[in-house]
Amino acid sequence: MTIGVCYFPEHWPRERWERDAEQMAEAGIEYVRLAEFSWAVLEPERGVYEFDWLDEAIATLADHGLKVVLCTPTATPPKWLVDRHPEILQADPDGTPRHFGSRRHYCFNSPVYRRETRRVVSEMADRYADEDAVVGWQTDNEFGCHRTVRCYCDDCAAAFSDWLRETYDDVDDLNEKWGTTFWSQRYDSFEAVDPPRPTPAEHHPSHLLDYRRFSSDSVVDYNRVHAEILRDRDDDWFVAHNFMGDFETLDAHAVADDLDLVTWDSYPTGFVQDRRAGAPSMDELRAGDPDQVGMNHDLYRGTNDAPFWVMEQQPGDVNWPPHCPQPGEGAMRLWAHHATAHGADAVLYFRWRRCRQGQEQYHAGLRKQDGSPDRGYRDAVAAASELADVDAAHVDAPVALLHDYDDWWAIDAQPHAPEFDYWEHARTYYRALRARGVQVDLVHPETDLSDYAAVVAPSLHLADDERAAHLREFVEDGGELLLGARSGVKTPSNQLHEELAPGPFADLAGVRVDQHESYPADVDLAVETDAGSRAVSVWSEWLVPDEDTETVATHTTDLAAGTPAVTRAPTDGGSVVYCGVWPGADLADELVSGVLSRAGVATTDRLPDGVRVNERDGLTWVSNFTSDPVAVDAPDDADFRVGESSLDGFDAAVVEAAASDLSVRRSP
Repeated sequence: MTIGVCYFPEHWPRERWERDAEQMAEAGIEYVRLAEFSWAVLEPERGVYEFDWLDEAIATLADHGLKVVLCTPTATPPKWLVDRHPEILQADPDGTPRHFGSRRHYCFNSPVYRRETRRVVSEMADRYADEDAVVGWQTDNEFGCHRTVRCYCDDCAAAFSDWLRETYDDVDDLNEKWGTTFWSQRYDSFEAVDPPRPTPAEHHPSHLLDYRRFSSDSVVDYNRVHAEILRDRDDDWFVAHNFMGDFETLDAHAVADDLDLVTWDSYPTGFVQDRRAGAPSMDELRAGDPDQVGMNHDLYRGTNDAPFWVMEQQPGDVNWPPHCPQPGEGAMRLWAHHATAHGADAVLYFRWRRCRQGQEQYHAGLRKQDGSPDRGYRDAVAAASELADVDAAHVDAPVALLHDYDDWWAIDAQPHAPEFDYWEHARTYYRALRARGVQVDLVHPETDLSDYAAVVAPSLHLADDERAAHLREFVEDGGELLLGARSGVKTPSNQLHEELAPGPFADLAGVRVDQHESYPADVDLAVETDAGSRAVSVWSEWLVPDEDTETVATHTTDLAAGTPAVTRAPTDGGSVVYCGVWPGADLADELVSGVLSRAGVATTDRLPDGVRVNERDGLTWVSNFTSDPVAVDAPDDADFRVGESSLDGFDAAVVEAAASDLSVRRSP
């Protein structure tokens, strides 16, 4: 387990580089990421390359034993390229170009930009193919940040027509699968299908879904351009990309197929403000939400079943969320441990030194702009020292949570309630699993499920017989399956199935959905289980179970009162629970606990909010994201490798014991 940092030597005088490298080494840093936004410095005019500064920076870092991760600089095409080829610019849905002056302003489908990408990436790869200090590459930077996955320019319109031609047998096949008879939307050619530009009413949902698929595929294909060039020059390099948290528009599973290492950028105090429902608590403003961050850790760990990195870790206060509180004392150390507990092999803080120029002047670094250490530096030094002595294999999770971007896109196109957020709904189940101390893999529904004891599928919205057969095989082999609301509603083309939901899953789940309804989030809904009344919200389905299917929970609200809300169907192997509501925390815990018990998965007692445990290769991390101290009750022979049984606020400990053998409670 190791620590790294992101560094921009081009922002600082060369006489500072030696001292910076020396201080990085003293801090226990191992990896340094360079050059992600440096195109205009590396190539100030077309064909004129200035690599001397980067050569010197790499050599300076290498002299201090530091390893370098280089970045292809394509996230920021320089002004001279935009002036020469304005057609590389992205366009908004109404055709307005996204101009120079920020970043990520290029179109993934621009033939000109792809040509220029191949040229600059090849030059860089050729330059450093024999440089021992360079151990790997990051392609571009945060594909799709600032709503840039989807472009609506003429190049994208032409590429979309080609994509449709490859996807459908002919245009009649498209019309049939989309259902374009509705509102007289039939097409007579693939070229006639435009990107979803502004319309008086909403767009056709199948059109929207396919454009989202096409846009994501465009990024996948563009990333492959980078990966193929880099591997051709030196197959010892790893090829990585840095994804983002709670990010909808790009299918990370698909991009990861062309990567050796998946990484993502973690900013806990920002995420609770700008991509999560509800107002954050003060503790969350200081340290974030462990399940929001953890769910992303587990997603990116699960994309290619390999260790992952945090390529950018929040180092202190940051500039981009609505508000910028200082993290809690010790939070930057806590985040490194929390990432490691979820399977990260390296955590790189962003950035080394606070920048004095441009849009990120209010973004902290490990050191202040004058070079003095900031609060994050002390935490990074502590984390580096503690993690240097920790060696753990890959996370072995007993539970899979199924996640498909197609489902996210389809539900987003027709949410049927403003409050129905696909990712928040999935996190309800994830949070319940993590509150029982269970490691979770977030994986694509087509993943081999044979190694998991239990599978949770919050919303498998798009379904066909093949997907149903895959889950049936898992259950008949003894697996426990929990299906959530809005599963099996539509075909992969985003049309309603002719049969009632859950469609292809209905026979396996032993239930049909008779009616559904949605409510504002502030409307109080409830169901009744053997344990008593349980709160639910937003989404409600009235279920009709088969003869051999038992009712687990019953609606108690208004028209639905007395009808089944949650069912369980036993099979010759395992069983299938179908939850037709968005469960509150207590119902989610009750359902998840039952599934885990029947699956034979060892759990903890229900953990306090904001406190989590993670077992990794015989070591268990305890992470306290609250300001209150907690106490860990462990077996007498348990060895605390980091910390001790009493944790302060925003603290972490590592103990050599099984997670299920620990009990964590708030200190009096």
